[in-house]
Amino acid sequence: MKNEVLDVSGMRALPLDLDSAISFMPYIRFLEQRVTEEKTLKSTFYKNILTYFQEQQIPQGDVPLDEAYRYGDFFEYIYSSLSAPLASEHKLAWGMCQPLYPHIFYGTDLLFEMLNMKPADSQYELQKNPEDYQRERLHLIYTLILQRLYNFQVPVKIQQYHAWTDVETGLYRFYEVLVSPEFVEVTATRELPDLNFVEIYAHFSEKDGHLQLQKVLPLDMFRFRGFAVITVSDVTAKMAVENIKKVQFNRVPGDSPNRYQRIIQSLKTLVQNNRIEFDLFPFVRVNGQAVYGYGQVGTGVLFQIWGENRLTPEEFRRQAEGYASKPNSFFSPDIQGEDERQIGWLAPFRDLHVRSLALVPLFVDQKLVGVLCMHTWEDERFDEKKLASLEMAFAPVAQLLDIYIEEFNLELESIIKEKFTSIQPAVQWKFNDAAWHYLHRRKKGLPEVNENIAFYDVYPLYGAIDIRNSTNERNSSIRADLGHYLDLLNELLNALAGFDRSSLMQELRFHCTKWQKAVSQGELNSTSENNLNMFLNEEARNYLIHLSQQDPRTAALIDAYIGVTHPSQGEVHRHRQELDHSMELINTAVNRYFEDQKELLQESYPCYFEKFRTDGIEYDIYIGQSIAPDKPFNHFHLKNLRLWQLSSMIEVAKLTRALLVEMPKELHTTQLIFVHNHMIDISFRSDERKFDVEGAYNIRYQMIKKRIDKVRIKNSQERLTQPDKIALIYLHQRDIEDYLPFIHYLQETNALEPHSEELELEDLQGLSGLRALRLGIVY
Repeated sequence: MKNEVLDVSGMRALPLDLDSAISFMPYIRFLEQRVTEEKTLKSTFYKNILTYFQEQQIPQGDVPLDEAYRYGDFFEYIYSSLSAPLASEHKLAWGMCQPLYPHIFYGTDLLFEMLNMKPADSQYELQKNPEDYQRERLHLIYTLILQRLYNFQVPVKIQQYHAWTDVETGLYRFYEVLVSPEFVEVTATRELPDLNFVEIYAHFSEKDGHLQLQKVLPLDMFRFRGFAVITVSDVTAKMAVENIKKVQFNRVPGDSPNRYQRIIQSLKTLVQNNRIEFDLFPFVRVNGQAVYGYGQVGTGVLFQIWGENRLTPEEFRRQAEGYASKPNSFFSPDIQGEDERQIGWLAPFRDLHVRSLALVPLFVDQKLVGVLCMHTWEDERFDEKKLASLEMAFAPVAQLLDIYIEEFNLELESIIKEKFTSIQPAVQWKFNDAAWHYLHRRKKGLPEVNENIAFYDVYPLYGAIDIRNSTNERNSSIRADLGHYLDLLNELLNALAGFDRSSLMQELRFHCTKWQKAVSQGELNSTSENNLNMFLNEEARNYLIHLSQQDPRTAALIDAYIGVTHPSQGEVHRHRQELDHSMELINTAVNRYFEDQKELLQESYPCYFEKFRTDGIEYDIYIGQSIAPDKPFNHFHLKNLRLWQLSSMIEVAKLTRALLVEMPKELHTTQLIFVHNHMIDISFRSDERKFDVEGAYNIRYQMIKKRIDKVRIKNSQERLTQPDKIALIYLHQRDIEDYLPFIHYLQETNALEPHSEELELEDLQGLSGLRALRLGIVY
C-alpha cells in the first residue's frame, strides 16, 4: 500500500472554490450503524475499527491533505472493510481521495503503478480538455447536492475512461476510473431554496447547465466532508469492442477505408498484439449469387486469394457458394506444418507467407455475412487463446459486414434508379446484373458503359378499358357549365345596369350575349374556349370586383356571384366536377383491381405488367423465357394469361357497372383486347424510363395498338367497342385459336352470352384486314 498524494486528473482540474476537506466521521457513522445491524462476525471487525479510531485519537474534524499520511494504519482498516475479503491487494487498483478533488492520498501499489506508468503524452479516449473535465466535476457536485439534500436522483455516471499507449505493444490500453462518494457528506451553510425539479432535470441534459445551477445553488453555501473511494480497472477488451460499435453507428458515407482501419486497430487492441494481422471479407450477392466485393478491409489476404485477380467470376461463385454451404471455422498455429501442407486450399495462403491462420465465419440472424481472417506473417505465431479473446467482437464485426452488404445493395439500387427506373420484381434481376456490371467497371477505373436492357422473344398481351364517349361527355359538361356561367353573368349584368351606365358595362353585356350564342350553337373550339375562360375569369371578374369597391350598393350581388363561380367550389362547375368524380371512381376501382391481379399473375410465371392511365386504363403484359431464364417457359403459361385476360375483362365490366349507383354522372366502360400471336423483342429506353418494342416488324405491333381504340365496323359508322361487351381484335384466324376454347368455357359457365359476333373492321392508315370477335357479358 502507498500513502502519498497523486493527482488522478492528469493536471486537468481547474481551480474550484469549494469548501471540501478530508474527514473520517461519515465513515465512522456508517460503521456505528452497521454494528447495530450486523449479526455476523463482521460486527466484531467493525467494533475493532471503532475502538482503534478512539484509542488512537484520530481527529474527528477536518484532516488537511498534506497530513493524511499520518493515518496510514487506520487506512489499512478502511481498506480491509471496504474491499472484498478474498481480493488480493496486488490485483486490486483501489484508493482514497479528497472529496470532489482528484487528489489520491492512499491506495494499493497497483493503483499507483497504473497511474504512474502513464506516459507524459498519453491520450484520453474522449480527448477531454480542462473545461470538459470541470463541467463533469460540477455535474457530479450538483448530483450529490440534489441527492443528499433534496432526495432528487439524477442519472449521472461518476466515472472516467483513460487510454494510453502500452510501451511494449504500441497499442492502447483502456482503464475505467470509478469514484464512489458514499462517504462524502454534504451540508448546507444556509437555508435551502425551493427548486423546480423539471427545470433542474433539463439543466443536467444541457452542455452548460451547470452555469444555471450555480445561479440557483451557489457552491459557497455547501460544505463537503469525508473521502471518496476510487477504483481503477483494465477495460481494454470492453472499450475495443465499444469502439467497433461506435464505428458502426457513427459511419460517414465515403469513409469506408478509415472506418475499417479503425476496426482493424480495435481488433489488434483486443488481442494486445500489433503483429497479429486481420482481414475481413464480406459476402455480397447479386440475384442470390455471390459476387466480388470491392472493399479491401485489412491486409487484403482474402481479397488476393478469393478476388478477381486470381479467380474468374464463375470460379469465385463456385468457391464462395461451396464455403457458404458449409461455413466452418478453421485454426492452425502453423500452416507451414507437414499436416497442413496436405490441405490444398491452404496453398495460396502459404504462397503469401502466412504462418498462423484462423478463419471465422460471421453471421447475422443466421445469415452468413462474411469471414474474419486472423493471421501472422513469416515466423510470428499465435495460439488458440488469442483467438478466444476475439469472441466478444464477432457480433459487432458481423453487424458491420451486414451494413457493408446493405450499402452495396443500396449502391446497386441507386444506380438502377439513376440509370433506369423503378423496376418490377419480374425483371429486377436484369437491372441488378446491369447495375453490377456498371459498378464493376466504375470501381476498376474502366470506361463506364450503359448496358442495353432487352428481353427477346416474348409474347405481348394488350388490353384497354375505356370510358365510353369520354371526350364527348367532357365537351358536353364543359358546354353545360360555361352556359350556366354565362347565364349567371348575364343576369348579374342586367341587375347592375341601373348602377353602372359606363361604356365598359355596355361592352361586357355585349360580349356576354355574344358568348352565350356561341356556346348554345356549339361553336366553341379549344382556342375560343380559352378566350371565353379569360373573359369570365379575368375581364368580367376583375371589373365586377372594381365595381363593388366603387359602389357598395352592388357588393351583395357581386359577392353572391363570385361565390357560385369560385374556381374549385363554385356551383357553376358542377357538371365537370360530377364527370371528374365519376371517372375517378372508375379509374380508381380498375387500377386497384389490376394492382391486386398483378401480384397473383407472378405466381404462375414471372411476367412484366405495365399499366397506363388515359381516360381509362390500358396495360401491356410481356411473358417469355427471357423474362425468367432460370424457370422453364411453356405455352401453357401463355394460355393461362389469355384466359385471365378474358376473365378479368368480365370482372372489370361488372365492377364498373356496380359503380353506377355511386356515379353522379352515369358512365360506361368498353373492354378491348388486341391479340398478337407472334413473339416480339422489347428493350428499356433510358430517355423515357420504360420498355418499348424493338425492330421494324415489332414496331408495327405498337402502331396497331395506337390506332384501334376507335375503330369502326366495316361499311358502317358503328364503333367496335361497346358497353357490356368485350372486343378481341386480330389479323388472322390462327391468332385467336388459343382464345376460342376459353370463350366456349366462359359461355358455358354463363359468364359470356352464348352467341358472338365475327366482324370485319374498317381499313386504317397503313393497316387493312383487321377482324374482330365481339362477346356479350352476362351480369
